[in-house]
Amino acid sequence: MSEITSIDVGRAALRMAISETRQDEHDTRQLLAKRNLQAVAVDFGGEFIPSVKKIIERAVVAAQRQNLVPGNHVGEGAVAGAVHAALEQVSAKAVGLNVGGKIGIARHGEHLCVAVYFGVGVLNLNEVAVGLAHRSLSL
Repeated sequence: MSEITSIDVGRAALRMAISETRQDEHDTRQLLAKRNLQAVAVDFGGEFIPSVKKIIERAVVAAQRQNLVPGNHVGEGAVAGAVHAALEQVSAKAVGLNVGGKIGIARHGEHLCVAVYFGVGVLNLNEVAVGLAHRSLSL
């Protein structure tokens, strides 16, 4: 098996973010675990700007609960920073509108990646947005 790089970890986070159901999410986590990649996903939704804080908090809590990061300011900061960076990539599309989707978080060694995948819009007039960010986190 080849060495796992940040690109592989980003791909894993994106796979988690695009999982359709809880079962799909579970199956993807197990598949990634066979490659020594830890992963978790969490749903979110609401008006974009007021939801940013909640989105970051949910991602941090999920990463800590699944032991992807330690429960300290270093682990929290790595996840929060990556989520914020991923959201920045799609904020121009989302400001002032409703969003709903999923955050995928993956880790291998010192690589931590966060992917956000969601629909943006009003009523049935939706756009799709994807953001992806990487952080290094010491073992």
